[in-house]
Amino acid sequence: MILPRYRIAASSIPGAGKGLFLAQSLPAGSIVVAPDAIPRTYAFDEITGTPDLASLLHTSVRWFEDRYTLSPDWPDECYVNHSFVPTGLWHLGFIFAASDLQAGVELTVDYRHLLAPGQEESFRDAETGTAIIGFDWRDSLVGSTRALAALLG
Repeated sequence: MILPRYRIAASSIPGAGKGLFLAQSLPAGSIVVAPDAIPRTYAFDEITGTPDLASLLHTSVRWFEDRYTLSPDWPDECYVNHSFVPTGLWHLGFIFAASDLQAGVELTVDYRHLLAPGQEESFRDAETGTAIIGFDWRDSLVGSTRALAALLG
């Protein structure tokens, strides 16, 4: 669920399609997105090894360790785009404001936290042209935990 007021509009990121824009300002460390209505999680091998689930791989998001959700109904949270310098910090399914965010800012996260270890996104980072490749679970958790602790002081 997206907590602050927001709107979906054309993304400011070339090639990204639509994006999620904040309709209100938020202080650093605020929860912007919180998980809700998650019916189940899947092991990555279960997704890739089952044809019906594999066809939904593009809708998968890593929540923890080797557990992923699938969102084929495309909720508004799916309009949060990728950036290597994101406005939001992904941590265990929550997105926190990575700095003080002004109304009108597009919410982005680093997709490397959402992908399986070594999984490469089908597109490249729009700003750098660099491949977006999933972090190891431990590296993702340590990095996002440290970043969140620094944000919250």
